[in-house]
Amino acid sequence: MALKVFEPLELDLPDRWRRWLDLDSEAGRWLRIEELHEDGMMVVRAEMPGVDPDKDVEISVSDGVLHISAKREERTEHKEKGNYRSEFRYGMFSRDFVLPPGVDHHAVKASYKDGILEVRMPWADEAASKMTKVPISRS
Repeated sequence: MALKVFEPLELDLPDRWRRWLDLDSEAGRWLRIEELHEDGMMVVRAEMPGVDPDKDVEISVSDGVLHISAKREERTEHKEKGNYRSEFRYGMFSRDFVLPPGVDHHAVKASYKDGILEVRMPWADEAASKMTKVPISRS
């Protein structure tokens, strides 16, 4: 179950209207993610185009919560005869996920490819997670 922050002014608008009204800049602090269970793993994928995973992304697990944060700084310049245009986008992004019981948070692995961050955590071995009866010895 992922945590969701209540946004009182959150509007359900098509993407083109959100971009035109520049609503995504405020919502941009929330990473677009996909969370699934695949081949005995809990997998979280996050869209992170334009970031350097070596210096701009931080992943941590604490008290059963997976925390992903990143910063993005993009700048483009267009120079033509008699014309100059500069655009930039920057911001901090973060997202927290409450890990379900049974996920081995000590074996977290992350990879980055083509603007997608993928975090994988194995489910604990079923045999180890089942309850076992403890014998009682008599003194």
